[in-house]
Amino acid sequence: MGFYHSEDWQGLLKIKHPSILFILICICTGANLALFKEGLATSQGEPVSASVLIVPTLISPQPKVTVIVTPQRCSQTKGRIEIGNFYTHLLTQVLQYRVYLPPCYDQDWPRRYPVLYLIHGQSYNDDQWDRLGADETADDLISSGEVPPFIIVMPQDRIWSQPDQDPFGQVMVDELIPWIDDHYRTLTDRQNRAIGGLSRGGGWALHLGLSRWDLFNAIGLHSAAIFESDSAQIPRWLDKISPESMPHIYIDIGERDRPQILSAIRSFEEYLTRLGIPHLWHLYTGYHNEAYWKSHLEDYLRWYASNWKSSK
Repeated sequence: MGFYHSEDWQGLLKIKHPSILFILICICTGANLALFKEGLATSQGEPVSASVLIVPTLISPQPKVTVIVTPQRCSQTKGRIEIGNFYTHLLTQVLQYRVYLPPCYDQDWPRRYPVLYLIHGQSYNDDQWDRLGADETADDLISSGEVPPFIIVMPQDRIWSQPDQDPFGQVMVDELIPWIDDHYRTLTDRQNRAIGGLSRGGGWALHLGLSRWDLFNAIGLHSAAIFESDSAQIPRWLDKISPESMPHIYIDIGERDRPQILSAIRSFEEYLTRLGIPHLWHLYTGYHNEAYWKSHLEDYLRWYASNWKSSK
């Protein structure tokens, strides 16, 4: 550090305004200055002699600091279920529903998810798949990385009649599915939407999956009770679907199921075989009851998720 005497700054001291002098000194030194003055003053705007001691302060440039925020990886292993009511003028009663949201749904924004619609059996309601353990089974498969995360929608059907007398199907495709897509982060293309059901719910899955094949890429028929009014419709629906657009079809039933249901589903499976339509067929040991469906629940969910790829 050097000391600069007043004679070295005679030119600067001729500047009449002290503040300008100070600014120029700062500029010349390129540093912050400590200015010690003895008798530095002005009289009538004229400079007087002064002894000036200038001590330059050397400041090292500060390194540029870049702050990198690393998002914490969500460690949740459990999803959650939301319960709600859907109102429509097509139904005389409110449509109750349950929505399973996978682990990290709330944290992993803006990720979007495939959707599985599961319909319950006759005399049951929207809690049937929940009671069977659909959410816990999905949690285990998703947390272990065996399947991608997905959403499950479980709506309630209150009317036990044929589709032409029960507006549930129309509400599903025209109102509920668009509403779900608007209110949850779903993948809205048919490749990432599946429908399945057990017993009467399986009948609905077959009815909607074939008549509105443009909405569903996979159909799960678990001990499905095929609607009588659909028997004549099924060949026409299948005839309208091109081979490359045909939904994936999964059929299973217990060998001790109710004779009428077992006979109808066997006939449907044989018809698919004659037409050369790919499908999976499982005839297991078991009855038409919840113990049977619960024992195969993990297989069902694995199959639904087998062709899904979730997106961020």
